[in-house]
Amino acid sequence: MSDTAPIQAANMPHDTRHAVPGGQYSVLARGVGRTFPDRRGHSVTALTGVDMEIAAGEFVCLVGPSGCGKSTFLRLVAGLLAPTAGALTVAPARPGKPQNRMVFQEYALFPWKTAEGNVAFGLEMTGIPKRERDTIARDWLAKVGLGKFTHAYPGQLSGGMRQRVGIARAFATDPDLLLMDEPLGALDAQTKRVLQETLLTLWQGEAARKTVLYVTHSLEEAVLLGDRVILMTAHPGTVKAEFPVSFPRPRTLELTATPDFAALVYNIWKALEGEVRRAIDEESVGSRQSVVGSR
Repeated sequence: MSDTAPIQAANMPHDTRHAVPGGQYSVLARGVGRTFPDRRGHSVTALTGVDMEIAAGEFVCLVGPSGCGKSTFLRLVAGLLAPTAGALTVAPARPGKPQNRMVFQEYALFPWKTAEGNVAFGLEMTGIPKRERDTIARDWLAKVGLGKFTHAYPGQLSGGMRQRVGIARAFATDPDLLLMDEPLGALDAQTKRVLQETLLTLWQGEAARKTVLYVTHSLEEAVLLGDRVILMTAHPGTVKAEFPVSFPRPRTLELTATPDFAALVYNIWKALEGEVRRAIDEESVGSRQSVVGSR
């Protein structure tokens, strides 16, 4: 797949790429859809008619009810899946740099490699010499507070520490686009707060800020981290609403204690509430049908 060509479904018009002012887009979706076959061979629509623009250097958080296709869209942007409708364009990578890096909710680390080895792995894949990649890996581990654990293996680290290694690995290769799929979702509340602050510090401290597309179920997390929150509908997922987050940067966790923060979180929840209830109702109907069908 070419870095510059849009990922485009058959029989769809070529994307014009004019939606983001000045053409400084990182991700541009027009009418994107994705279907999957179910176990009976029927077509199931996960996403339909998704229009989305993400400007270069923007931190966008994607929220929506469970099963609405948030993670599916992330995988489309990553190139792990292709759309079955519409056109999806991702800006080309800089020479010698990866187009994107993904951080998953699961701790996707090599158990036989140390923390340093895991962070250095992506650098090795891009051809960075060993001495340089080891230096970069140690530097990023220090930035996420793991400078004393460079030689520890994943099995010797807590869940929060393993996810810090994953975040360091993503930043270390210097991609323009970071894709994060509920990276803090499996952590306890206290560890999650610490890593939210770590993410803020890392991203806000970058001279050329990475473009981030961040999937989360936490509205508080979305408002704390994002420049914009995009709300998706219940299955099949499409964009329902967008909420700009105008709080100035740099931000800290103190923002979460302010009335304006609480008000924005509440406004997003009121727009999301109906979609969550619809998703629960559809899940209940599906479960009853499955029970009836199995008799």
